[in-house]
Amino acid sequence: MSDPVDDARLGTRLVQAGRRAEWTGPVVNVPVWRSSTHLYADCADLARGRPNADGHFYYGRRGSPTHWALCDALSGLEPGAAGTLLYPSGLAAISGALLGLLNAGDVLLMSDNAYEPSRTLADKLLRPLGIETRWFDPLDLAAYEAAFCPRTKVVLLESPGSLTMEVCDVPALAAIARAHGAWSVLDNTWAGPTGFAALAHGVDASVLALTKHVGGHSDLMLGSVTASATVHDRLRERAQILGQVVSPDDAALALRGLRTMGLRLDRTTASALAIAEWLAGRSEVAQVLCPMLPGATGHDLWRRDFTGGCGLFSFVLRGRDVAARTRLIDALRLFGIGFSWGGYESLAIPLDPQRIRTASAWPKPGWDAADRLGVRLAIGLEDPADLIADLAQAFAVMDRA
Repeated sequence: MSDPVDDARLGTRLVQAGRRAEWTGPVVNVPVWRSSTHLYADCADLARGRPNADGHFYYGRRGSPTHWALCDALSGLEPGAAGTLLYPSGLAAISGALLGLLNAGDVLLMSDNAYEPSRTLADKLLRPLGIETRWFDPLDLAAYEAAFCPRTKVVLLESPGSLTMEVCDVPALAAIARAHGAWSVLDNTWAGPTGFAALAHGVDASVLALTKHVGGHSDLMLGSVTASATVHDRLRERAQILGQVVSPDDAALALRGLRTMGLRLDRTTASALAIAEWLAGRSEVAQVLCPMLPGATGHDLWRRDFTGGCGLFSFVLRGRDVAARTRLIDALRLFGIGFSWGGYESLAIPLDPQRIRTASAWPKPGWDAADRLGVRLAIGLEDPADLIADLAQAFAVMDRA
């Protein structure tokens, strides 16, 4: 008989996932198991050993019911998943996936819109280990396929890009990688498994910064890799060799956040779309980079492949200089200035992607060259009308100099 949760709708799965009776006992939530040492009954029990899989006590580094419940819940949200591995941050999850699949002499293809720390990882860690990284424009399928060589083993994708919001054709990119004998890894933090089913769209491993939407309260650092059967065991083995382990308290916070994630994403997505529509009508704004916005670049692919969005998007100022943008951001009263997103609070940061682009242009072809300075907004749970009013007064301050 199948588990009724497997056939349930998303809201029900978010509430029920990972709450196995053997882990929760008579309470609602899985208890927080703080333990480094797991005891054996006797020497015969020790000699028999225990399976190297979630759900079996062995040693604290292999996890406890608190960790297993989170892994089980995340895997259950991703059709086609063989399992999930936990890491102490989103970046640690990206590095864990890449170090788990690459060896000296291999070539990594990295999307040019990737998260900046991913690029730094390629330059400062993978290169000294003898792993070559080549960047590609995620919107140019022909150039992407031409970049493959016999040594290409992994492709790192990010869609939408967490700064400039390009939506790429993930199924096509993943299929090309597979045809060339390479694995595809997707940083899926923007939409997560509730908004984009990465493995069902052909990806081998889906990375999440659980710090963001899953945690949801800006008080947690955690990452995960949910993988298909083709790569899961290899990633698991290397994660254990590297001693990757996370706090059970952090796992419990992530489980708590997971239960309300659907409601929070619904709210931030709706608010972000309302604010994006308002920005699109402002004379100070040249471009709104929000794939959820009808008519925006990438909207057709977003509608085809995605089942949800989030509160993160960007916009480009029309012909303003750095001083004007600084006045705008500094004048915001309800937006904090900070690098994260996915929490309950709204944030804003300057957007200058040209310094980290290798294979794609910024400003985009067809734009006015003066329209190059952007702002990234992370929309939280505040009332969208208040956020719009805050942006309106900040625009007034921007042009008051």
